[in-house]
Amino acid sequence: MPAPRTRPEGGGPPPGSRPGAVTAPPRTRTWVPGGPLDVRLTVMPLRRGGGDPAFRITPDGAVWRASRTPAGPGTLRVTGSPAALEGQAWGPGADWLLDALPGLLGAHDDPAAFVPRHRVVYYAHRRHPGLRLTRTGLVLEALIPTILEQKVTTVEAYRAWRLLLFQHGEPAPGPAPADRMRVMPDARGWARIPSWDWHCAGVDAKRAATVLRAVRVGPRLDALAAVPAEDAAARLQTISGIGPWTAAETLQRSHGAPDALTVGDLHLPHHIGYALEGTRRSTDEAMLRLLAPYPGQRHRAARLILLTTPSPPRQTPRLAPNPPTRHS
Repeated sequence: MPAPRTRPEGGGPPPGSRPGAVTAPPRTRTWVPGGPLDVRLTVMPLRRGGGDPAFRITPDGAVWRASRTPAGPGTLRVTGSPAALEGQAWGPGADWLLDALPGLLGAHDDPAAFVPRHRVVYYAHRRHPGLRLTRTGLVLEALIPTILEQKVTTVEAYRAWRLLLFQHGEPAPGPAPADRMRVMPDARGWARIPSWDWHCAGVDAKRAATVLRAVRVGPRLDALAAVPAEDAAARLQTISGIGPWTAAETLQRSHGAPDALTVGDLHLPHHIGYALEGTRRSTDEAMLRLLAPYPGQRHRAARLILLTTPSPPRQTPRLAPNPPTRHS
């Protein structure tokens, strides 16, 4: 891996940035992957819906992320091709984001350790040679939107994340596109959100309380990025309201954990069962049995299956979001 190149660089704002924005020159880093890499496919698990204020892909193909790092808020823009990728970053967290850039793009992942055991998985693996498992190194950033997704529809969770960031986050540093990117609040900011704003975002008291318990120990949670995924999962679950489902979904993003299989999901067991043995309805136990041939790689196997196989036909109508109601 080549040595990092981090420098201030001048020039006009990148394509897609807000017009007339006056910003300090970005810090930059060039990184060359060691093999095939599909940047979009690798980082897409970090996007919480098409309107995510912390994630954008602009028409020029650039990937933008707004993050709250241990060094402060920062904005990252990734461009280039697998032959040479460049990161540009702004804000107090710029250098931190550039140091984490290779991990974000899968440098710590080892796809060679994966051996397909089913025909469906074999062809999915061949079809997506550039899939890597992203690793952000930001546990709290991955945890909070995952808590918002507990026991609600995806549409409801994405709406809550979007509204809370627009209302209580801060503008992303630098020339972020569309002037609407936001960095999530810091721990104090989350703690100061009034109950009515949680309610208007569709977040019930139980999930809001879990977020507040997490941010009280926020620095200790981000320190878990240096802990093996299995140990980090156990420590996360010592916080009331965080169970195996939430821990797995968090570690898939913060650690790039290849074996962090999501157990307790409403849809995943049915999808895996339908893809591997043709059953429309399945269970966590059946899913674990079907993925047993992939020790240490069960999340990667599930990700490949989700990318390339259809979900089982629906037997019931799709759940509708529940709009928040006013207090009487």
